[in-house]
Formats: sequence, structure tokens, C-alpha cells
Amino acid sequence: MANAEILQLDIWKGDWGLPSIDIECLQVLAYAKFSGVPLKVNLASNPFKTPNGRLPLLRAGLNTLDTVKDILPFFRAKHYNSDYTLSDKQCADVMAYDALLKEKLWIDKKNLDELIRPWYCKALPFPFKFYYPGKFERQAHALMQSLYSMEDNIDVIENELYSEAQKCLTLLSMRLGDGDFFFGQQPSTIDAIVYSYLAPLLKAPLPNPILQNHLKNCTNLVKYVSRISQRYFEYEYQTYEKDKAERNAEKSREDSECEFPNKRRNQILAAFVATLAMAGYALSTGIVET
Repeated sequence: MANAEILQLDIWKGDWGLPSIDIECLQVLAYAKFSGVPLKVNLASNPFKTPNGRLPLLRAGLNTLDTVKDILPFFRAKHYNSDYTLSDKQCADVMAYDALLKEKLWIDKKNLDELIRPWYCKALPFPFKFYYPGKFERQAHALMQSLYSMEDNIDVIENELYSEAQKCLTLLSMRLGDGDFFFGQQPSTIDAIVYSYLAPLLKAPLPNPILQNHLKNCTNLVKYVSRISQRYFEYEYQTYEKDKAERNAEKSREDSECEFPNKRRNQILAAFVATLAMAGYALSTGIVET
């Protein structure tokens, strides 16, 4: 790096094998990985300690940046650029897909109430655990109102949103095709954007999995998310998969231990009943005399 300042990035912590569960934090992390930005990453649980109460927060010497639209240009100005091979048309496509994903991939109320709100309540200290989930819900409502200002029926809005989101995923799947990344063999900004939306949608244990199931049916997008996770976030990916395998093995052992006594008891009972039946038959037919 040409200058000597140390770059530090404060982010929401990760889960489900992802380095962060927050879309913007994940986007900055992915872009930094793709471009080789040397970062010291700090996991934060109290955004109120940041200048504007937002994450991600990039600290570069005395400077702080806390939005993706400021952080990525800063990286490029430092000559960390994953888009240097892109044409003007491809750069325009990046902006178009960014806008498309922000508009179409949304958070529904069931997932908000049963997954996202509890996750942040657990991650945040008091009293901030009561502020941030409400903030995200207000943002979701504001988005829906801006998109469907003339519609009052929430069921109609929800069905339309799911339909549009599914179309968006199908479009991404068709655009990716058989490629490793969206523009060739190396990832670029569009991959950081798409990954930041698709990875949480794919990996989170969503109570309402309608959109997640549609994504899982787009097998090239599933492989795409796994490819980026394994190449660029290997530690988080491998640690989660190892822990999941251990949990599944432990559950299997517990199930076997619970099943074994019952299975053994049933075998003994069956043998006892069979013995009585044969004895009764023998007595009734005179094979055995009393």
C-alpha cells in the first residue's frame, strides 16, 4: 500500500458461516477480499459508539467512512480496484443490478419477527436491542410504501413482492449462466453486491422460506454463493460446516441412545409375547401336557 495508514473495518458479526449477517458489511468485506485490501476487521455490537450510529465503519487514520457508497470509492482511490477490466457497459450493469437487488430482495414480517429481531436482540446490549430491529422494520415498511403507494391490501403487496423477488433471482441465475462470476473469471463489484444479498438469503434459517426455496432451485446461484464463501471466507465457512457436522453427529448419537433402550425393550417384549403364544398353542393342541 502506498501510504502507511492502517485500515480497520468495524462490522456486524457473522453467523451461519458468513463473516457478517449485514448486507452492507458483507458487501464491503467481499469487495475488500476481491481487491486485496489489507483490513483489520473488528466485530462490533454497539453501533452507537460509531460517529453516526452505522456499520460498516472504515477507519483510515483520522478519517472514518460509514457507507458503502463512500467506502468502495475510497478503496479504488487507494488502487484497490476489482473493476479495472470492466467496460463502461459492464460498469453500468453493476449499478443497474445494485438498484434491482435493493428494490426486489426484501425482508418479510414473519422473518423479521421470528429471526431478525431475536438475532439483533441477542447480539446487541441493552437498550440498543430495542432500537435496531425497529429501525430495520421501519426501513422495510418505507420501502414497501414507496413501491406500492397506491395499494393498501398487505396481502396483495406481499404477493407482488414475492413475485418480483423471484423474477429477480431468476434473472440473476440466467445472467450468471455457467460462469464462475458475472463478468469473467475474476470477481468484481457486481459479485460483491450479489453475494451480499444472496448469501444471507441462502444461509439464514428463515421461518418463511418461500424466497429461499426459490433461490435453492437456482442451483447455479447456490454454487456461486458456496464458491465465494469457500474461496474468500474459508475460515468462517469451514468452521461453521465443522460445527454443524459435530452438532448433527451429536444429535444422531442422542437419538440413537434414546432409541436403543426402547428398541431393546420392544425386542424383549416381542420375544416374551411370542414365547407365551407358542406355549399356549402347545398346551391347546396337546403337544405339551400339564
